[in-house]
Amino acid sequence: MKVIRTKSYEEMSRVAADVIGAQIIMKNDCLLGLATGTTPLGTYAELASRCAAGELDFSKVRTVNLDEYKGLAPDHVQSYRYFMDKHLFDLVNIDKANTRVPDGLAEDSAAMGLAYDEYIESVGGIDLQLLGIGHDGHIGFNEPDDCFTGPTHLVDLTEMTIDANSRLFESRDEVPRQAVTMGMKSIMQAKKILMVVNGEEKKEILKAALYGEITPQVPASLIQLHPDVTVVTDIEDI
Repeated sequence: MKVIRTKSYEEMSRVAADVIGAQIIMKNDCLLGLATGTTPLGTYAELASRCAAGELDFSKVRTVNLDEYKGLAPDHVQSYRYFMDKHLFDLVNIDKANTRVPDGLAEDSAAMGLAYDEYIESVGGIDLQLLGIGHDGHIGFNEPDDCFTGPTHLVDLTEMTIDANSRLFESRDEVPRQAVTMGMKSIMQAKKILMVVNGEEKKEILKAALYGEITPQVPASLIQLHPDVTVVTDIEDI
């Protein structure tokens, strides 16, 4: 595991974009696993800027997103499809047909999840998976549990996650109570993992994830077992 400490969020975002950009240059039709949330916004802005400058070409890149809220349509302003379109896909020369986000409206979430994982396998797996980390150690929407999850699946969100995400909605009551997420198996099968973490409030959970016991109570701790992990953070003394 490689941990890169940066002095600011902006530097963290640039370094993360360097890693993703290198992956695209090395394999122009790579499959990127992408994440949502406030943490990767700077990284996406940096990637978009480099594409506009002619430094990166997304024309053959394929993407799969970690998760989506259950019950939200793709054009809902709080859906993760809308988020990705707004903050990355509409700003680079990517073919939208090559971008996938779990279907939050699927009647059969289990069947949809199986098809999602089969697509990933059919194109050779995820070359690089971008991750953040939640305050309780979740990655994607894999919440603390008694066991590690496997495939893409439907999950009930914890009260902590609902509280954390409520800042993005008009009220807490509007936050969906369920989501579809890649499971830990899907994430761990990525060839490379890039985790970005900012803010001192995540210092203790990041320590637990990187150096503590490997436990499903801290889902992110499982990445300790992955052979190729880079963590970029602006947190000091972890």
